[in-house]
Amino acid sequence: MSSIVRIGVVGAGSISLRGIIPHLTQDDVQDRLKANAVCDPFPGRAKAAADRFGIPYSYESYEELLDSGNVDAVTLASPIGVHYEQGVKAAERGIHVHFNKTMTTTVDEADSLINLANQKGVKLVASPGQMLRPINQKIRQLIMDGAIGTLTWAVTGAAFGTYHQQESIRQGDDVLSNINPAWYFQKPGGGPLYDMTVYGLHTLTGILGNAKRVTAFSGVRVHEREFRGDMVKCNMDDNTMITLDFGDSMYAFVYGVAAGMLANTWTPMFFGTKGVISGNTLNGQPIDAPGGNDALPHVTGQHTSIQESHVFEDIMQLVDWIREDKPTIVTAEHARHVVEIFDAAYRSASTGKVQILRTVF
Repeated sequence: MSSIVRIGVVGAGSISLRGIIPHLTQDDVQDRLKANAVCDPFPGRAKAAADRFGIPYSYESYEELLDSGNVDAVTLASPIGVHYEQGVKAAERGIHVHFNKTMTTTVDEADSLINLANQKGVKLVASPGQMLRPINQKIRQLIMDGAIGTLTWAVTGAAFGTYHQQESIRQGDDVLSNINPAWYFQKPGGGPLYDMTVYGLHTLTGILGNAKRVTAFSGVRVHEREFRGDMVKCNMDDNTMITLDFGDSMYAFVYGVAAGMLANTWTPMFFGTKGVISGNTLNGQPIDAPGGNDALPHVTGQHTSIQESHVFEDIMQLVDWIREDKPTIVTAEHARHVVEIFDAAYRSASTGKVQILRTVF
């Protein structure tokens, strides 16, 4: 077992301030990890976050953080469009990486990153680790056991709405509370697929396995959004409708849209010849998974009341892997398959052609 894992938090934005840093600075994890540095390019933000949470080092340059010798691993809570570049720079230096969803924006980037990590002996964990949840493991078993007969189709998806514009952490006047969400609506890495639909698709593929083909329609529906009196130009697709083919005429509908969600589809709904699984119910009756439906191994004590506990769990999966050489099911290969589905969906929409998937996990 190696020593305490020194972690650098990259990005001092909403998810770090509300969740990641509060979790990593709790007393009960200090025997395994130390939040040793925070990095953010916005002037003064990293230092303000470090001062607030008692973190020793702060950086405005990511390269300076990586070259400091002060971190063994980084958790990337930066805009999704820079995750690939940041992941490569960390792996080249032998630094382990946790990606807050989504790992990369294209399947070729994911291939390159995974190959580099393997060459360098670097461990990659990519949120969201949806299959750590007992309820999703139980649903997978129920479907395999024929609880809803022959599976016929499934649906999952999410909507942007105005969530990011209205987050309370973005409404203040100081450097830690005036965080502009514009990147969520712009290329590369913006849009509801990478940010929100990724949860349901990780669950869907975790339960059903690899998809085989993708077809989609996609485009920009809302061309401008308002944030604190200013208008933000939106050039990343925000309205995407995807059909997945899992083989043997089993299909799923996956969506990431500007606004408006189907009920109960943030987590997948599964339909079969003998009924439906919706949320935590089977044909309307509660599903009870051993240990608690949403129980996560490291989310105990004070962690249950801190936001973004699922992200903390995924970081702890990386910490355990580094310290104990205990691999996790929250794999970069699963994340790559999800990334390929999104990547293929955009290609299908632009070409009008069905896309055949090549990755498996």
